[in-house]
Amino acid sequence: MAGRALLLGGLLLPGVLLSEAARILTVSLVDFTEKETSYQVIPWFPPEDYNKRLKEYVDYFIEEALNGRHTFGKFLDFMKLLGLQCSHFLRRKDIMDILKNENFDLVIIENFDYCSFLVAEKLGKPFVSILSSSFGTIDFGLPCPLSYVPVFHSLLTDHMDFWGRVKNFLMFFNFSRKQWQIQSSYDNAIKEHFPEGSRPVLSNLLKKAELWFVNSDFAFDFARPLLPNTVYVGGLMARPVKPVPQEFENFIAKFGDSGFVLVALGSMVSTVQTQELLREMNGAFANLSQGVIWKCNPYWPKEIKLAANVKIVNWLPQNDLLAHPHIRLFVTHGGMNSIMEAIQHGVPMVGIPLFGDQPENLVRVEAKKFGVSIQLQQIKAETLALKMKQVIEDKRYKSAAVAASIIRSSHPLTPTQRLVGWIDHILQTGGAAHLKPYALQQPWHEQYLLDVILFVLVVTLGTLWLCGKLLGMVARWLCGTRKQKKA
Repeated sequence: MAGRALLLGGLLLPGVLLSEAARILTVSLVDFTEKETSYQVIPWFPPEDYNKRLKEYVDYFIEEALNGRHTFGKFLDFMKLLGLQCSHFLRRKDIMDILKNENFDLVIIENFDYCSFLVAEKLGKPFVSILSSSFGTIDFGLPCPLSYVPVFHSLLTDHMDFWGRVKNFLMFFNFSRKQWQIQSSYDNAIKEHFPEGSRPVLSNLLKKAELWFVNSDFAFDFARPLLPNTVYVGGLMARPVKPVPQEFENFIAKFGDSGFVLVALGSMVSTVQTQELLREMNGAFANLSQGVIWKCNPYWPKEIKLAANVKIVNWLPQNDLLAHPHIRLFVTHGGMNSIMEAIQHGVPMVGIPLFGDQPENLVRVEAKKFGVSIQLQQIKAETLALKMKQVIEDKRYKSAAVAASIIRSSHPLTPTQRLVGWIDHILQTGGAAHLKPYALQQPWHEQYLLDVILFVLVVTLGTLWLCGKLLGMVARWLCGTRKQKKA
């Protein structure tokens, strides 16, 4: 890829695009400390008082969500803080001038908050976006037949019965309302930094993206209508498998053909690792004949005796362990990258969703028969042990995971090749207008033919009314004629 790209966000793509020799400048809240950086990074941090307030709120929001007290109101407050942060960034004339003077060919947006779309619009550059979560978290114009495409947070599959379709239909309106509320969090930033008459509408900006790269795969997601400018890149973070460090090999060897179970619940789980939860999980693992490698807080409570078959670590090479021939099960929080790695290596799962898109991800895992899930609040030693034994002993889960691995690995191009190839395509063709249907520009009443339906309805009702009037006139005339004859 020979173009010059501006990457807004910078959590997922620099390594991928750098391998293709792109010229990249990254603007990020993340402090990159790579030893070798052939790309320029502009770290940006909000004012100290605001930054402290944002961090405190993020910590509080995550803790509430992990403990099952997540509400949309709290999430909306968080998005309002991001809208305020966006205003702070757009006021930084020094950074915006640097970005304008660089004259980039393309802006690459990692879709975490909507500010990146406003920056791209401010620069007047074409942009592509990557959706790091599952389908449905935002609406960017894909066709969405509600009879078989589940709305986000509905926890439905594509096989809905009548009441499932009723629920999906009603939740669609709730989802649309929430999307409007979230996007309204950026209204003040838009009013402050865009002149009246040329203020963008965020819902339209989403549809303006030249390409949408979705961090999912046909092996995982339900089949649904896609537009030509929508490309699956699930597994983009996958790296070549390396030999497992010797300390892990030594532990795995103790259990021979019984194999081992890998437990990794993400970076946020330390917030909810109460003593009671640790006791129940440790009790469940003690009932297994397999060894258990558990990524866990290394400060183990003295009151709980660690099971003899359990090894706890604060870091582990997850991808390499998932590729190990003796792995029997992966206990995961249901993050998208973890699921993609498990599918890549054909490993069945037991999911413990925490928050965000993880419950929806694990609905798909269960529907595709890769594994089962259990709620964090429902974890008891006996219940968790039964779930794990069910997936290990029932070979249908392993077979389904291997089948998904074959689907995922048999793509003619890798996720990296797809991403870079399509970006190169739109740079050569001057955009993706040929990939975007006119429907993205149509008003909603035209797109769903509501004006045509209303016209046909009016004509039909009008015709029936007119026919009724004519029949009435004929009936009255006939009655009048009969009366005259009788007279």
